[in-house]
Amino acid sequence: MSESLDLTKPLQDAIAEAEELIANAPFIRTDADRLEGYDYLAGRIRMAMQTAFDYDLDRPIFINPTHQFSRQGLDNPDAIYFHANLREGVTYVIRGRRGTSADLSFQVMGGAYSADSAATSLMAFDDRELEVAEDGTFEFTYTAEPGAKTLIVREVFCDWDTEERGTITIERPDTVDQPARALTRETLTKKYEVAARSLTGSILTWFEFPKWFQYKEPVNTLTPPQSTPGGLASQRSSIGHYELTEDQAMIVSVPRCDDCTYQAAQIGSDWYASTDYETHQTSLTKAQAETDPDGVIRFVVAETPPYDGKPVANWLETTGHRTGSMMLRWQQLSRDLTQDADGPTIQVVALADVPQHLPHTTPLTTEEYAARIAARQRSVARRMIS
Repeated sequence: MSESLDLTKPLQDAIAEAEELIANAPFIRTDADRLEGYDYLAGRIRMAMQTAFDYDLDRPIFINPTHQFSRQGLDNPDAIYFHANLREGVTYVIRGRRGTSADLSFQVMGGAYSADSAATSLMAFDDRELEVAEDGTFEFTYTAEPGAKTLIVREVFCDWDTEERGTITIERPDTVDQPARALTRETLTKKYEVAARSLTGSILTWFEFPKWFQYKEPVNTLTPPQSTPGGLASQRSSIGHYELTEDQAMIVSVPRCDDCTYQAAQIGSDWYASTDYETHQTSLTKAQAETDPDGVIRFVVAETPPYDGKPVANWLETTGHRTGSMMLRWQQLSRDLTQDADGPTIQVVALADVPQHLPHTTPLTTEEYAARIAARQRSVARRMIS
């Protein structure tokens, strides 16, 4: 005997609503934009299901909701993101082995990002505050404070070729030896409802979020280095958005910072998500970029190879996006940053004039640039978690 429980109805309705939001996004200009939106939607559905069905307050686990197949919130191509749900007043044990990434950071968030407000950062620290044993292992205990909802862990890589992932787990000592609760209709109903809310909520949130920050700034500018909204105590960022024609390029000049373990630049789409960082060069860290003799890294944002039709090491490809988001990040800083000493400057120039603005740059051959892309693909395959 079959019985229709209609458990998936909320999710079905949410997918239909989400499709309407995607298909009618105000920044869509081309069919390619809309197709990218549908790909983005697939990632949002995936995230919503993972968030709802991997959610068990009695048996916490770190999940990886953001990656190359599920992009959101101008996700950092250099980061692996983990999060675990928390219950106020409960004690957790976090264990792991420190890999060799440039940064490993922890952040407790209160509430969640929404279309109306940002989540609140209740606590943030990086691995410099951990007691790491000689074999790289660490362990610490955390009792969730009032308002605590999520523990976020970011493992960030500056050198994709050499830095290795670590490991991390979370458990509740009071429930670790207990079996999972049996499935009930009520439980599954709630999970599908959570997935439905997560889906539409995340799309609406990331439509609004850049309006509060990036799009408050004039186009083709970047802010001075500042604390990242809702971000980590040891991170600074510079944010903005660009608009370029096919015959223009943007040169972003920023001093190389050796007082941090990680420094990088990326561009993203109007979906406020990373663009293809695996088979295109849409992000660069200080380990991947070339630094000029004056200590400045000069990134070139352009659609086509910017040096007389040839690629350069510091080219950031716009991959067909005439407009999009930009962000510079610095992490594990040992000092604060100032605009005069550390901040970016921007020039928008004719594509044909780029060589005269890059006197220390040698163009790459097609084969040399292809080798860079192949290295990116291999690194992403080795490092990322799907």
